[in-house]
Amino acid sequence: MDILQIKERGLEIEQLGRLPEDILELIYEHQLFKLFTVKELGGKDLDLLEGIKVFQQMSTLDGNFGWLVTIGTGGNAFIPALNKEVCEKIFSPRNGVVAGSGYPTGTAVKIDDGYRVTGQWKYCSGADYATTFTMNCFVENEGIRTDEIISCSINSDHVEVLDDWRAMGLKATASHTIRVQNVWVPQEETFQLGTIKNKYGSAVHSFPFGAFAEASFISVCLGITENFLEEASILVKQRKHDPSGTERMGAIQFLLMQQQKNFRQLEEKFYSRLNEHWQKHKEGHKLTEEELQQFSRISKDTAAACIDIANSLIRRLGMDAITETSSINRIWRNLYTAAQHGFLTQ
Repeated sequence: MDILQIKERGLEIEQLGRLPEDILELIYEHQLFKLFTVKELGGKDLDLLEGIKVFQQMSTLDGNFGWLVTIGTGGNAFIPALNKEVCEKIFSPRNGVVAGSGYPTGTAVKIDDGYRVTGQWKYCSGADYATTFTMNCFVENEGIRTDEIISCSINSDHVEVLDDWRAMGLKATASHTIRVQNVWVPQEETFQLGTIKNKYGSAVHSFPFGAFAEASFISVCLGITENFLEEASILVKQRKHDPSGTERMGAIQFLLMQQQKNFRQLEEKFYSRLNEHWQKHKEGHKLTEEELQQFSRISKDTAAACIDIANSLIRRLGMDAITETSSINRIWRNLYTAAQHGFLTQ
């Protein structure tokens, strides 16, 4: 199957509620969960901007697909923080992919050279095919819960997935809740972001994690917005020769052209700022707190602008806009859901 055919399968993907097996196989074949994984571990080892642009391209095909490629690749951020053997075990399999949560809604009871982990974590995208789950826990030592937070990696065999993802969009991302009960996690299968325990890291992995996450989610929003504008253009062309609304269609065409221009400016501004930060990082300079805050502000403003672009057009696109099985409605719902992520709203 050609990867571009995914665009034609958006409704099928949504109604299935997960990625079909042949599309998952395509991801493994093209190493799309390993964009920032070194070639020694079976990855593509892309530059940050190259990978972020792939997220956008995949999201232009389908929001669910793009989101899952982005989240799956996001797990690559943990590569340097695990010891060599654990890292190879998690990331070298062809279908190796991490899902999980950054919220510390679990407890890790310290016992000798490891922890007993119990907890429940929401919104773990890709939960139905993840081979490893990562989750954050508060450490409990000698019966007392401390303020220390530790990240744990657990094989999917020991994790219960609760089928509870019921959002208005991105319905096929399987962003379910996961639960573990008294699971033993050896010390070497815990980690802290920012530590380096193997040789598999790259400049991407040392880029500030918050900015990396924001850039990743914004690329998805840009891709879905691009898809929205393409679909809106198709609908406008279909109605171009409707004699009952020539003047109205002219106004919609003008608005569409305006929003296409707005989108390109938005996209250019975002990538220009990201490129500046990436080049500075590659040259060994640390990004300042002010630069990171500005990038965070740009990311949130970009997400809001993507929503505004879609909303300015959706009410002018007739009954397709409110029909759940229509492409334009599905894309609009996916955009709203993607832009609701905590990194883009707080």
